[in-house]
Amino acid sequence: MAYIQFLGAAGTVTGSKHLINTTYDSSGKQGFQVLVDCGLFQGQKEWRERNWQDTPVPAREIDAVILTHAHLDHCGWIPRLVKEGFRGSIYATAPTIDLCSVVLPDSGHLQEEDAAFYNKKKASKHDPALPLYTMEEAQDCLQYLKSVGAGETVQLCKELSFRFVPAAHILGSTMAEVTLLADGQTRRLLFTGDIGRVRDSQTAPGKVVHTGPQEGESADVLVMESTYGNREHPHDDPRPQLAQLIRSAVQRGGSVIVPAFAVERTQKFLFILKELMESGQIPRVPVYCDSPMAIKAVNIFLKYTGEFTQQAAELIKKYGSPVDWPGFTFAQTPEQSKKINESHFPSIIISSSGMVTGGRVLHHLAQRLPDPKNLVLFIGFQAPGTRGFTIKSGAPEVKIFGDFVPIRAQVAALEQFSDHADPPELLEWLRTFTAKPGVTYLVHGEPTAASQLQNIMRKQLGWNVQIADYMERVEVK
Repeated sequence: MAYIQFLGAAGTVTGSKHLINTTYDSSGKQGFQVLVDCGLFQGQKEWRERNWQDTPVPAREIDAVILTHAHLDHCGWIPRLVKEGFRGSIYATAPTIDLCSVVLPDSGHLQEEDAAFYNKKKASKHDPALPLYTMEEAQDCLQYLKSVGAGETVQLCKELSFRFVPAAHILGSTMAEVTLLADGQTRRLLFTGDIGRVRDSQTAPGKVVHTGPQEGESADVLVMESTYGNREHPHDDPRPQLAQLIRSAVQRGGSVIVPAFAVERTQKFLFILKELMESGQIPRVPVYCDSPMAIKAVNIFLKYTGEFTQQAAELIKKYGSPVDWPGFTFAQTPEQSKKINESHFPSIIISSSGMVTGGRVLHHLAQRLPDPKNLVLFIGFQAPGTRGFTIKSGAPEVKIFGDFVPIRAQVAALEQFSDHADPPELLEWLRTFTAKPGVTYLVHGEPTAASQLQNIMRKQLGWNVQIADYMERVEVK
């Protein structure tokens, strides 16, 4: 019996980990074992605590990892997997590997910074507070990453091969199309990772990566994300509203704090700010990008402009690298980050993490949330249980570094920046399938989102759609 086991992103929107076992019998014999994605859990405490637990399947018994893209909820647990004994190959596209070479060490560095701060303030119940992994451990895991081009078939063992197909979510993002020989029959499994918006600027303003995902797919088993399964994106241009929000904050003497995912969202937002300033729609105030990896990430994006929409490519051609723009400062060291907080003049601060689960954005929010002059602007999804979700939901206070910080600043959110397809876009793509999958498992979504998408797909497509449970094993028939 070949099976898939959902070790993450089941019942929640983070921690993507899906195990494929090619053969398993009653004697306990294990076949070739492949992990599709290896992400961090974020959000509610019960999920975050799983980051500190060993894998249900020992890491040393996992033969390979197929990585769909470089967001931390899909790749951020790789250093821990290697720390536990994994020594196989991790397959990804070249842009994903380049981004991981920045994202993972940055994650380790920020975790070390957070642990040091908690120890200094004695704000943790753990003594000493420890990082989940260090920057050095994250750098060490990069040696296992192997580049695979989109469409290239890789034979991992006699029973299993895979190829990457474009997902159009972020730079280098793919779906994993797995061909599995089970019980003498060939089965195709499609793991979507995260699915990008289906259209370019008309439907998804500010979209960076070209239109996708790839049409004309087929699969016997589809494992699909459901992040935005219960809501639709606004389709209007977010720039007029963004400009108005920034102008109002600056006029009252406040600053704008933007929690942003360090990969893609930050780069996209920087170019939009530049465009608004150059066109006179917002005042020229200092812009701080507070992330140790920001400069490296910008350079990686400029290396792969062939993947961009025409709109994004034209902005890059027009304005060049953000690293060279006057008035835009990239803070790399803790000392440079602290200097940002010493300024009391209006500014725009873009800092990770995007869900306010950690990182330097915590320091900026702790200082600026109590002041009603300031604006906190969310441009990405906020998972339940995260500080970002708490702030966005209208709570009167939020816990940061062990203290409750009052929320008096203006809070706003622009949903148009999302890089996840919503239900109408998902249906548009699914209708291009050449045949119905035998079964579809929904993952990477909160229960309400997965349930609503399940109902939509059953009603409008007539498909067999199930919601994956954490640790559930499903036989590949």
